[in-house]
Amino acid sequence: QVQLVESGGGWAQPGGSLSVSCTVSGYSMIGWFRQAPGKEREAVACVSSSLGTTYYANSVKGRFTISRDKGDNTMYLQMNSLKPEDTAVYYCATDFVGPLRRLIELWEFEYLWHYWGQGTQVTVSS
Repeated sequence: QVQLVESGGGWAQPGGSLSVSCTVSGYSMIGWFRQAPGKEREAVACVSSSLGTTYYANSVKGRFTISRDKGDNTMYLQMNSLKPEDTAVYYCATDFVGPLRRLIELWEFEYLWHYWGQGTQVTVSS
């Protein structure tokens, strides 16, 4: 059974920063999703170390950044210039089962990700 361990998150004021991390072994591709109260889960970002590609949802582009420590199984989602609408439970996922040649158009579909973390809360408020 693949385990994804998430940590980080918490509370920040609007304009502040937070970071969430996801640790998983054996996979080079991670997707980040979030679900706000009363809303459907939405895609946030995706990184593939093997393909050397990173994608961001328009709502977070320019504010969120994915990074990975070399030699580490942990990937980080750095969230800057946070807004109240960023408040959500953030999930990481791995084992993308769609065609890799179409990753750019398919990464946002959560049903194509096989394994999921437990989620971590991010709250942005004043």
